Amino acid sequence: MTILVSKNDLTLLAGQGHFRPFACLNREGGPPLNKGKLYISKTSPECVARAYADQFKRDFSRFLGSRSAEMVTGGRMVLTLMGRISNNPSSECLLGLVEETKVDSFDAPYYAPSAEELKCEITNEGSFAIDYLETFEASWDYFGCGEEYVQFSGVRVAKMVRAVVESMLESHFGGGILVVMDELFRRYAEMVDDYLSKNRAKNILVVVSLIRKDAPRSL
Repeated sequence: MTILVSKNDLTLLAGQGHFRPFACLNREGGPPLNKGKLYISKTSPECVARAYADQFKRDFSRFLGSRSAEMVTGGRMVLTLMGRISNNPSSECLLGLVEETKVDSFDAPYYAPSAEELKCEITNEGSFAIDYLETFEASWDYFGCGEEYVQFSGVRVAKMVRAVVESMLESHFGGGILVVMDELFRRYAEMVDDYLSKNRAKNILVVVSLIRKDAPRSL
């Protein structure tokens, strides 16, 4: 039995309603520790990255346990998901056009694990053996390079990101954000164009092939 699971299934594994590891980040009666940010940034406190990593460990372990219950011994599962090479999970994120307090209370339900983090969680959960694992790079924009690449890739990247996050933004920020959604992603497309005119950005993808171990025997 082979199960193919896309990166989007893992990204939204817990769902926006449950991906809330941030009681320590949005403290009642106190300022949010990740104030002004939607995700882990280079200026976020260490506890922010730790909260994301801990939530990923819990969700990924539940995911593996659920899949193992559906598979026979020796069954295979192949996962492809966004990852990272660096041990530092921080990144820059786009802000703007919405109320500051709502930005402070929104935490993007996304985490890009390193290969070592994946290995560790697969080993700790214990249901699967790793048959193959590889990390590789893929262009942000899959339509080539050159002048046309620079001219149009910002719009394409913005559309891909919008397709994933628009419903989450609307759910958290309310229907009022629809008024500024087009402008938000127009600005984002311009930022991507500017960045790609000076850089060739790459996504880091991790592919791992897993084999279901023998299930524990009941006494």
